[in-house]
Amino acid sequence: MARSGPEGSVWRLVRQGVPLGAVTVESADFPWLHGRFAPEPGFGRVASWFEAVQKVMAAETDDDSFGERFDEVYAPIAGELTLLSPDGLPVADFLLHIEGAEAWFRWSE
Repeated sequence: MARSGPEGSVWRLVRQGVPLGAVTVESADFPWLHGRFAPEPGFGRVASWFEAVQKVMAAETDDDSFGERFDEVYAPIAGELTLLSPDGLPVADFLLHIEGAEAWFRWSE
């Protein structure tokens, strides 16, 4: 069973079994976990996906199209990547943001 993990827990990001990086949790503010992201060499292939999400977030407006734009740019992350809990088990659903060496995410089993 996956756990929310205390500070210091390590969550791993993979794509088709290839390690992309790890998030070491530094703080928790339910439902979000915040930490430091340490990329692996393969992360460069997907870094632009996270950059696109941050651009949409920075341009957030109150119009109805924000959700559609967000879903569109987040789709490759949700469809191609897997987040592994500290127990090494994949989580069923997650929302992960990475900006430089910072990461924050929420997840469900």
